[in-house]
Amino acid sequence: MEDDYFSVEAILSENQKLQCTFKHEIPNMGHLGGGAERDIAVLSKLPIPIWLAYIFIYSDWADFTIPPAFNSKVKNALKAEATSVRIGHLVGAGGTWYGFGKKIMDMLSDEQANDLSEVLTKTFRARLVEIIDQAHHFASVGQSSSGVADSESARLFREGLDVTERELFTLAHDSAKRTKQWYENVNAKK
Repeated sequence: MEDDYFSVEAILSENQKLQCTFKHEIPNMGHLGGGAERDIAVLSKLPIPIWLAYIFIYSDWADFTIPPAFNSKVKNALKAEATSVRIGHLVGAGGTWYGFGKKIMDMLSDEQANDLSEVLTKTFRARLVEIIDQAHHFASVGQSSSGVADSESARLFREGLDVTERELFTLAHDSAKRTKQWYENVNAKK
Protein backbone atom coordinates (compact mmCIF):
# COMPACT_ATOMS: atom_id res chain seq x y z
CA MET A 1 0.00 0.00 0.00
CA GLU A 2 1.27 3.39 -0.90
CA ASP A 3 1.10 6.45 1.36
CA ASP A 4 -0.09 8.62 -1.49
CA TYR A 5 -2.44 11.49 -0.73
CA PHE A 6 -4.75 10.38 -3.55
CA SER A 7 -4.59 6.65 -2.81
CA VAL A 8 -8.01 5.20 -2.00
CA GLU A 9 -6.33 2.48 0.09
CA ALA A 10 -4.49 5.08 2.16
CA ILE A 11 -7.69 7.05 2.69
CA LEU A 12 -9.59 3.93 3.79
CA SER A 13 -6.75 2.88 6.10
CA GLU A 14 -6.58 6.28 7.76
CA ASN A 15 -10.34 6.32 8.23
CA GLN A 16 -10.22 3.19 10.43
CA LYS A 17 -10.90 3.98 14.06
CA LEU A 18 -8.75 3.47 17.12
CA GLN A 19 -10.09 3.18 20.65
CA CYS A 20 -8.43 6.13 22.42
CA THR A 21 -8.36 6.76 26.17
CA PHE A 22 -7.90 10.44 26.94
CA LYS A 23 -5.36 11.48 29.56
CA HIS A 24 -6.56 15.09 29.76
CA GLU A 25 -9.82 16.94 29.49
CA ILE A 26 -10.23 18.28 25.96
CA PRO A 27 -12.54 21.31 25.89
CA ASN A 28 -15.10 21.82 23.11
CA MET A 29 -14.37 18.46 21.45
CA GLY A 30 -17.16 16.34 22.94
CA HIS A 31 -18.81 16.08 19.53
CA LEU A 32 -16.11 13.59 18.52
CA GLY A 33 -17.81 11.03 20.75
CA GLY A 34 -21.11 11.54 19.00
CA GLY A 35 -22.85 12.47 22.23
CA ALA A 36 -24.22 15.65 23.74
CA GLU A 37 -21.21 16.28 25.99
CA ARG A 38 -19.40 19.54 25.35
CA ASP A 39 -15.95 18.36 26.46
CA ILE A 40 -14.01 15.10 26.38
CA ALA A 41 -13.49 14.07 29.99
CA VAL A 42 -10.34 12.50 31.44
CA LEU A 43 -10.29 8.69 30.95
CA SER A 44 -13.04 8.88 28.31
CA LYS A 45 -12.79 6.13 25.71
CA LEU A 46 -13.73 7.14 22.19
CA PRO A 47 -13.24 5.56 18.76
CA ILE A 48 -11.24 8.12 16.77
CA PRO A 49 -10.18 7.85 13.09
CA ILE A 50 -6.43 7.31 12.70
CA TRP A 51 -5.88 10.58 10.86
CA LEU A 52 -7.17 12.44 13.94
CA ALA A 53 -5.81 10.00 16.53
CA TYR A 54 -2.25 10.86 15.42
CA ILE A 55 -2.71 14.36 16.81
CA PHE A 56 -4.06 13.19 20.17
CA ILE A 57 -1.49 10.42 20.60
CA TYR A 58 1.61 12.37 19.54
CA SER A 59 0.49 15.34 21.65
CA ASP A 60 0.29 12.92 24.60
CA TRP A 61 -3.38 13.76 25.16
CA ALA A 62 -4.48 10.16 24.65
CA ASP A 63 -3.33 6.55 24.48
CA PHE A 64 -4.76 3.88 22.22
CA THR A 65 -5.34 0.18 22.45
CA ILE A 66 -4.28 -2.10 19.64
CA PRO A 67 -7.40 -2.87 17.56
CA PRO A 68 -9.02 -6.32 17.71
CA ALA A 69 -7.87 -7.04 14.15
CA PHE A 70 -4.32 -7.35 15.52
CA ASN A 71 -4.91 -8.88 18.96
CA SER A 72 -3.36 -12.12 20.20
CA LYS A 73 -6.38 -14.22 19.15
CA VAL A 74 -5.98 -13.11 15.52
CA LYS A 75 -2.19 -13.48 15.68
CA ASN A 76 -2.52 -17.04 16.98
CA ALA A 77 -5.03 -17.92 14.26
CA LEU A 78 -2.68 -16.49 11.63
CA LYS A 79 0.25 -18.47 13.03
CA ALA A 80 -1.80 -21.67 13.01
CA GLU A 81 -3.17 -21.31 9.47
CA ALA A 82 -2.94 -17.92 7.77
CA THR A 83 -5.14 -18.94 4.84
CA SER A 84 -8.08 -19.76 7.11
CA VAL A 85 -8.41 -16.20 8.46
CA ARG A 86 -10.63 -13.83 6.50
CA ILE A 87 -8.43 -10.77 7.05
CA GLY A 88 -10.43 -8.61 4.67
CA HIS A 89 -13.35 -8.81 7.09
CA LEU A 90 -11.36 -7.95 10.21
CA VAL A 91 -11.24 -4.21 9.56
CA GLY A 92 -14.32 -3.46 7.46
CA ALA A 93 -14.42 -0.45 5.13
CA GLY A 94 -12.81 -2.03 2.10
CA GLY A 95 -10.74 -4.66 3.90
CA THR A 96 -7.45 -2.76 4.19
CA TRP A 97 -5.93 -5.01 6.88
CA TYR A 98 -2.32 -4.60 5.74
CA GLY A 99 -2.71 -0.84 5.29
CA PHE A 100 -4.37 -0.48 8.68
CA GLY A 101 -1.58 -2.54 10.24
CA LYS A 102 1.03 -0.29 8.64
CA LYS A 103 -0.69 2.79 10.08
CA ILE A 104 -0.80 1.16 13.53
CA MET A 105 2.92 0.24 13.25
CA ASP A 106 3.78 3.90 12.71
CA MET A 107 2.37 4.73 16.16
CA LEU A 108 3.87 1.85 18.17
CA SER A 109 7.15 1.55 20.01
CA ASP A 110 9.97 -0.12 18.07
CA GLU A 111 9.51 -3.50 19.76
CA GLN A 112 5.75 -3.57 19.22
CA ALA A 113 6.13 -2.26 15.67
CA ASN A 114 8.66 -5.00 14.85
CA ASP A 115 6.27 -7.63 16.26
CA LEU A 116 3.38 -6.34 14.17
CA SER A 117 5.63 -6.04 11.11
CA GLU A 118 6.59 -9.69 11.51
CA VAL A 119 2.93 -10.72 11.73
CA LEU A 120 2.02 -8.72 8.61
CA THR A 121 5.00 -10.05 6.64
CA LYS A 122 4.56 -13.70 7.63
CA THR A 123 0.84 -13.52 6.92
CA PHE A 124 1.43 -12.01 3.51
CA ARG A 125 4.03 -14.63 2.60
CA ALA A 126 1.88 -17.50 3.83
CA ARG A 127 -1.19 -16.32 1.90
CA LEU A 128 0.61 -15.30 -1.31
CA VAL A 129 1.10 -18.87 -2.52
CA GLU A 130 -2.63 -19.61 -2.20
CA ILE A 131 -3.57 -16.33 -3.91
CA ILE A 132 -1.35 -17.07 -6.92
CA ASP A 133 -2.48 -20.70 -7.03
CA GLN A 134 -6.17 -19.75 -7.09
CA ALA A 135 -5.59 -16.99 -9.65
CA HIS A 136 -3.85 -19.45 -11.99
CA HIS A 137 -6.60 -22.02 -11.41
CA PHE A 138 -9.29 -19.58 -12.46
CA ALA A 139 -7.30 -18.50 -15.50
CA SER A 140 -6.88 -22.11 -16.65
CA VAL A 141 -10.52 -23.03 -16.03
CA GLY A 142 -11.73 -20.17 -18.21
CA GLN A 143 -15.05 -18.40 -18.49
CA SER A 144 -17.12 -21.44 -19.48
CA SER A 145 -16.54 -23.35 -16.25
CA SER A 146 -19.54 -24.28 -14.17
CA GLY A 147 -17.47 -23.79 -11.03
CA VAL A 148 -17.72 -27.44 -10.02
CA ALA A 149 -14.00 -27.61 -9.27
CA ASP A 150 -14.30 -24.60 -6.96
CA SER A 151 -14.24 -25.75 -3.36
CA GLU A 152 -16.03 -24.02 -0.52
CA SER A 153 -12.76 -23.32 1.29
CA ALA A 154 -11.29 -21.68 -1.83
CA ARG A 155 -14.36 -19.49 -2.21
CA LEU A 156 -14.24 -18.46 1.46
CA PHE A 157 -10.54 -17.68 1.13
CA ARG A 158 -11.16 -15.39 -1.86
CA GLU A 159 -14.01 -13.64 -0.05
CA GLY A 160 -11.66 -12.88 2.86
CA LEU A 161 -8.90 -11.30 0.80
CA ASP A 162 -7.52 -7.91 1.75
CA VAL A 163 -7.53 -5.11 -0.86
CA THR A 164 -3.83 -5.67 -1.58
CA GLU A 165 -4.38 -9.40 -1.97
CA ARG A 166 -7.33 -8.83 -4.32
CA GLU A 167 -5.12 -6.66 -6.52
CA LEU A 168 -2.46 -9.39 -6.60
CA PHE A 169 -5.12 -12.01 -7.40
CA THR A 170 -6.33 -9.90 -10.32
CA LEU A 171 -2.80 -9.31 -11.64
CA ALA A 172 -1.88 -13.00 -11.37
CA HIS A 173 -5.19 -14.04 -12.95
CA ASP A 174 -4.76 -11.66 -15.89
CA SER A 175 -1.13 -12.69 -16.32
CA ALA A 176 -2.02 -16.39 -16.38
CA LYS A 177 -4.85 -15.77 -18.88
CA ARG A 178 -2.53 -13.83 -21.19
CA THR A 179 0.14 -16.50 -20.92
CA LYS A 180 -2.42 -19.17 -21.77
CA GLN A 181 -3.67 -17.17 -24.76
CA TRP A 182 -0.11 -16.60 -25.98
CA TYR A 183 0.69 -20.30 -25.61
CA GLU A 184 -2.45 -21.30 -27.51
CA ASN A 185 -1.66 -18.80 -30.28
CA VAL A 186 1.90 -20.11 -30.60
CA ASN A 187 0.66 -23.72 -30.76
CA ALA A 188 -2.04 -22.80 -33.29
CA LYS A 189 0.59 -21.37 -35.66
CA LYS A 190 2.59 -24.64 -35.67
